Amino acid sequence: MVGPDFGGAGLGALFNVLYDGLKELIGKNVIYTPLLKAIKSRLDCLHPLIKDIEKYNKNLDLPDKELENLKVEMEKGIKLVHKCSKIRGWNIYQKYKYANKLLDWDDSLQGLLDMLNVQGIRDVKGSSVSVRNIEKAVSRIESQIESSLVLQYQAETEVWGAAPELPALVVGLDFPLKELKRKLLNLKDGVSMLVLTAPGGCGKTTLATTFCQDQEVKDTFGDNIFFVTVSSNPNLERIVQELHQRRGSKVPTLGNEVNAVKWLHHFLKEQGQNPLLLVLDDVWSGSESLLEKFDQFKMPNYKLLVTSRSEFRGFGSPYSLQSLDYHNAMKLFHHSASLGDKSSHIPQDLSRQMVERCKGFPLAIKVLGRSLCGQPIEIWKKRVIEWSRGSTVHDSEAELLLCLQSSLEALDKEMAIIKECFLDLGSFPEDQRIPAAALIDIWGELYDLDEDTECIANLYELTKRSLANLVVTRKEKMEGDEYYSEYFVTQHDILRELAIYYSKLEPAEQRTRLIIDICGNKLPKWWREQKHQLMKARLLSISTDGVFSGKWHNMQVPEVEVLVLNFQTENYALPEFVENMDKLKALIVTNYGFLPAELSNFQLLSSLSNLKRIRLERISILSITKNPIELKSLQKISLYMCNIGEAFSNCSIPISSAFPNIEEMNIDYCHDLVELPAELCGLSQLKKLSVTNCHKLSALPEGIGKLTKLEVLRLKSCTDLVKLPGSMKNLKKLDLLDISDCFSIRELPEDIGDISNLRKINMRQCSRLEELPLSVLDLEQLKEVICDEETKYLWESFSSHLNNVSIIVAKENINLNWLHHTQV
Repeated sequence: MVGPDFGGAGLGALFNVLYDGLKELIGKNVIYTPLLKAIKSRLDCLHPLIKDIEKYNKNLDLPDKELENLKVEMEKGIKLVHKCSKIRGWNIYQKYKYANKLLDWDDSLQGLLDMLNVQGIRDVKGSSVSVRNIEKAVSRIESQIESSLVLQYQAETEVWGAAPELPALVVGLDFPLKELKRKLLNLKDGVSMLVLTAPGGCGKTTLATTFCQDQEVKDTFGDNIFFVTVSSNPNLERIVQELHQRRGSKVPTLGNEVNAVKWLHHFLKEQGQNPLLLVLDDVWSGSESLLEKFDQFKMPNYKLLVTSRSEFRGFGSPYSLQSLDYHNAMKLFHHSASLGDKSSHIPQDLSRQMVERCKGFPLAIKVLGRSLCGQPIEIWKKRVIEWSRGSTVHDSEAELLLCLQSSLEALDKEMAIIKECFLDLGSFPEDQRIPAAALIDIWGELYDLDEDTECIANLYELTKRSLANLVVTRKEKMEGDEYYSEYFVTQHDILRELAIYYSKLEPAEQRTRLIIDICGNKLPKWWREQKHQLMKARLLSISTDGVFSGKWHNMQVPEVEVLVLNFQTENYALPEFVENMDKLKALIVTNYGFLPAELSNFQLLSSLSNLKRIRLERISILSITKNPIELKSLQKISLYMCNIGEAFSNCSIPISSAFPNIEEMNIDYCHDLVELPAELCGLSQLKKLSVTNCHKLSALPEGIGKLTKLEVLRLKSCTDLVKLPGSMKNLKKLDLLDISDCFSIRELPEDIGDISNLRKINMRQCSRLEELPLSVLDLEQLKEVICDEETKYLWESFSSHLNNVSIIVAKENINLNWLHHTQV
């Protein structure tokens, strides 16, 4: 990289040096790659403007002072990037120090661009054509600011490399990996696609992931590797949007498949300038038309790897992945059952029978091994006896399901609830991450689990048995905090099929768990033909795709306590039969599209006297506040990645009247939230308020002190929040204050010591805090402070007076691959 010697270089030359240095730093993966990529995204938008300024400056008569300041900022950026590239062995102090320097520099750069826009471009005297060129360039930048900010701070919820994580132990893939590299990397004569095929549970995803992480493959394709899960209902629009999101660019609004094809070709052409690897994982039979759209674009350095249970012979000779041989199957089984190498009380012959039962399927071996881990030998022998009574099935996937079924049914009576929790996971679409927060709402009402920790404990049990995979995106947490918004669950599609199979063992009207997947407008036959028949389900899940018309048939489900609605359309209406669900306690509405959807018929909920919990994901809240609604029984509402804006302020009735008994409110990743409405302070029963990852939130209402019953105030990762209102001193029952990752807060309220019940404070990565108010000495109940190396000294100066306070220096641990399955 070029050192910081500029020699009077022009603006364009400085920009090129800065841009090249930033790319080099990202390639080294030194620190905060998402932050660096966000800055790079801003520079990508800036580049056309720099070129236009240099080209038209004589005509534009822009202020010399502002152009000179822009040069100075470029030089500062080059020096900063140069310093970052020279540091080795990053410690925590350096990490936060330079992250904040990068943030400050980025802010300064944007400030200068805004000033140029106002002072220069608005008052130009030159060519109207050049003016329009500059204005368009600035407009491009402004349209990208929000996207850049989202990318900058969503490190824990976005995937830059795109390939999922590998399991703890990978066996039997050395030869398949070698063959896959030989076949795919050597494709010639315009052939770019290779289909990797095998029955479900054989390890196709694991092999594809191993391929993406192989050093030779990474040397060939660099950062130009994209991994997309397709699933049973392929949606080209969503795939194209996901590819743009993974690239870090603005997600396009497509509208139809014709536009999606155009954007796909644009994406492939742009990315294909360098060697490009695209993995389409879990492509189902009947998806030939989708594959044709990816295969018809021919480029010499473009490779397409498809994993599927189908062979798709029309796209060349597939590569068939074989099941594990005996040696590797035994190795995986020993690992899963925690038997060690050879020292075990379990006879080798008994282990052999178990492994042979699994037919070499890695998924079955893992599930079976985990179900027998720690069990006495009698349980092992009982399992073999039960198998011997069954008939032989010659279909490989049927064999797999039977093996998994036996492991599930082996759960003893004490673990019966774990089996029920496993079956509930089928309520969510295939290949989608499941928020643990949604499961907490479901299980809390279905199984009377009062504590969130009980639900999380059940997830750990499922993970221990390899029936699901619990992913924690940020491991750092406060003990007893019970903040689970960063916990997610993934599940192999074969295991989901097993859960669906169980839900269908009884006639539809007798099922306690009614799970419905609607493709297009094709309803299940029993639903179309039912004639005023009462259904007994306690849990109802309905999933619709992107072409569902929104027209519902009537359904009588008076026993439903939990309703899960999954959809992909821009407009969605609650089914009218919801109005008659008198026992409904929890409503989970999830939009799996990329943009927040308009939700109608929300007023139907007003008549439901038992509704306690609502969780909405990717919903335009303004669309549900247009009509007056009162939910007097509602105790908890969660809004995730919703558009809020001025929705609460413009609500037809005050929020305190709409939710008079609300006790918990969670607002997470709502990027257009700038200020909490003052009306929120009227929620007199509110005990928990969590506003997290809302990066534009700049202020809390001054009257927040009116929430006298508030016990938890969590403001995690609200990066634009500058200060906390002084009225917080009236929150006498506040037990927990979490302001972690609030970079912009410079001071705590002067009278924070008046919060007499405060026991825990999380202020990790509040690096701009320069001092603490003296009143912290009055926090007699304070027991725990979480901070970092950069702010630990603030508390150490009070340590002699705060004898009972434990100061914990947190270490950051972020998992960037959480969106994808860890499939075997």
